[in-house]
Amino acid sequence: MKFLDLARVQIRSGAGGAGSVSFRREKYIEFGGPDGGDGGRGGDVWAEAVEGLNTLIDFRYHQHFFARNGQHGMGKQRTGRDGDDVVLRVPTGTEILDEDQETVIADMTEPGQRVLLARGGNGGWGNLHFKSATNQAPRRANPGQEGVERTIWLRLKLIADAGLIGLPNAGKSTFLAATSNARPKIADYPFTTLHPNLGVVGVDGAEFVVADIPGLIEGASEGRGLGDQFLGHVERCAVLLHLVDATSDDVVGDWTTIIDELEAYSPVLAAKPRITALSKVDALDDALRAERRATLVAATGGAVHAVSAVSGEGVSELLRALRAAIGGPTTEAAEEDATWRP
Repeated sequence: MKFLDLARVQIRSGAGGAGSVSFRREKYIEFGGPDGGDGGRGGDVWAEAVEGLNTLIDFRYHQHFFARNGQHGMGKQRTGRDGDDVVLRVPTGTEILDEDQETVIADMTEPGQRVLLARGGNGGWGNLHFKSATNQAPRRANPGQEGVERTIWLRLKLIADAGLIGLPNAGKSTFLAATSNARPKIADYPFTTLHPNLGVVGVDGAEFVVADIPGLIEGASEGRGLGDQFLGHVERCAVLLHLVDATSDDVVGDWTTIIDELEAYSPVLAAKPRITALSKVDALDDALRAERRATLVAATGGAVHAVSAVSGEGVSELLRALRAAIGGPTTEAAEEDATWRP
């Protein structure tokens, strides 16, 4: 299944049915009076967040969602049938935007959440409604109300607890594969990851979701490389894990490049809690590892973890730091939950 996180959709609610102009006609009843029924109501257009979806690929081939119109009213006081509703089933975490791609109509963050996007038109009144003492044979009825037609954008932002950021080939996919059951593509060339991946990571009996996005390069905010189009998938994360390749000759420059791109994309995202880690430390000797770690500590002004997804060095400590930043349960509580049985 291909990954798609942005889709343009045209929706239209149903128009209401017209009211009927009718008179009662029965044998031996000379003046039956008006009996025109009302028109049916047009169908609505809804959006519903569902589980089990992680892409908007369905909306690439189906981009028009039109609800059914209401049926016209009929004689003998018969009301027309209401039009059927249309439901757009979207992945949890989808933002629904107006045509300008800026105005947020709804943010579908909970499974089962439903939002009305376009209300169907009301049905028109039949001539029975217009009967009065001075107008006992009205020959008028209301037309149905028109439906609402609009263009919306669907933008998927994956829901994860922690997000992986860094330059291409910083070891993000390798880290995700080593700590979860996710199997992202891993290779020794840049931009191996072409779309976000999710993995469930466990440590000390607690689990959380980690998102891996394609690597950023200098100028990503201006469209270089894959650009910053996938940064929206880490906007919901509680913490960002910034991986820096320890084998790089300029670890501080690599770290600064990512920070600059985050600030250019969104100050809110740049202000999120971050944990910095040197990856691939198994490829360095002890002296060079210590030197580059100290250099990065001086630049960041905070702690820097040294990890190797291949050998497992420092991985458990890094996962515990991530879980603490996310705000998960304590070790004692997690162990109690893991051992308790009804």
